Amino acid sequence: MLTRRIGFVVTSLGLAMSLPTTAAAQAATKKPAAPAISIKDASLEARLTYVRKLLRNTPLVDGHNDLPWAMREAAKDPLDVVAYDLRRKTAGMTDIARLRKGMVGGQFWSVYIPGEVRDSGYARIQLEQIDIAKRTIARYPDVFVPAFTAADVRKAYAQGKIGSLLGMEGGHAIENSLGALRSYYELGARYMTLTHNVTLDWADAANDVPRNNGLTAFGKEVVREMNRLGMMVDLAHTSPAVMSQALSVSEAPVIWSHAAARGVTDVPRNVPDSILSRLPKNGGVVMMTFVPGFVSQSVANYGAQVTAIRDSLIKRFPNDNDSQFKAFAPWRQAHPTPIATISDVADHLDHIKKIAGAAHVGIGGDFDGITETVQGLEDVSTYPTLFAELLKRGWTDAELKGLAGENVLRALKGAESVSALLRKTRPASTKTIQQLDGRRK
Repeated sequence: MLTRRIGFVVTSLGLAMSLPTTAAAQAATKKPAAPAISIKDASLEARLTYVRKLLRNTPLVDGHNDLPWAMREAAKDPLDVVAYDLRRKTAGMTDIARLRKGMVGGQFWSVYIPGEVRDSGYARIQLEQIDIAKRTIARYPDVFVPAFTAADVRKAYAQGKIGSLLGMEGGHAIENSLGALRSYYELGARYMTLTHNVTLDWADAANDVPRNNGLTAFGKEVVREMNRLGMMVDLAHTSPAVMSQALSVSEAPVIWSHAAARGVTDVPRNVPDSILSRLPKNGGVVMMTFVPGFVSQSVANYGAQVTAIRDSLIKRFPNDNDSQFKAFAPWRQAHPTPIATISDVADHLDHIKKIAGAAHVGIGGDFDGITETVQGLEDVSTYPTLFAELLKRGWTDAELKGLAGENVLRALKGAESVSALLRKTRPASTKTIQQLDGRRK
């Protein structure tokens, strides 16, 4: 027994001692191992896998989704949140399965109302839109959680749910009343876009005729009251003068809930470089939108051409839609619509990062508020593809996390902190537009 043991040990040691020699011999004849592939140079599928892992550890917070308006305008059963079943694939761009695939962790639901409505004032429609959004959130408690603070969004995300905030689109909804503004805040609105496409009595819109040289005295008081409340000032849709003056007045970080860079696509709705360069001091965030005409200069130029031709045909054939259509058809057939791509969107994000810094970018797709989409960004399921494109361009994990949601949550937390201080020293404003601007209404 002892001999066998000794023999076994010797034999075993002999084998063990021969292994390094064999391994060395193999290494000497083996080709050098190929260097590891950087994730930026990896395949799309590998980059998507990497992005999905990243988004499992940080919330993706989208700044603007018009689902409540899509529900209002649904061809069948408008305003009916039960009929517009999010557990099934919807006709629009948003439903639960696609939100999950897109890894959305927080959402500002836009409670948009058009600035052109005049039938009964804005309040009725605004309240109806808030009601639609709230009923939608309540209908799917396993998916959505009402959120009012940055902490609420993080808590919902930790539970695997989508923290759901409300964002008002257009200061026309307050009807020149700071009391109405406060009421909307109490109903859950956590940002307000100062204008939509219509210039107000107190603020100029990007796509309308300016009448106020930016913000009036009352407009600046609106900004100050929003700071006191903790409601983020949203400068999407506003003129550059409004953007500049709001940055000068605001004591809290501002946002653009859905916008792009004018230095890449020169259209009035986008943010000029002079404004972007001021964001580091303010702490604000531009949340990149996916509107083709805002992200592609070719698409924007094409749209301008179409508008000019249609205007000329209306003059040529007044009140004759059939003749207008027939005259326009040959041009349209000879000039197909250009396509906006994910690369175009990434170009904007690169530009904003270059001018303002990576801490001042976010995502605001504008899904269900648009009729045409960027190729590859057709609905809420597609966010990871954009992040995979940015990964290829060398964006770091920290930069991608900031873009996903950390930046806008920081801005929201900043607005909350400013509000906590201001509420201790500043009472609710009772100023009126009559007092500050001399307006009769």
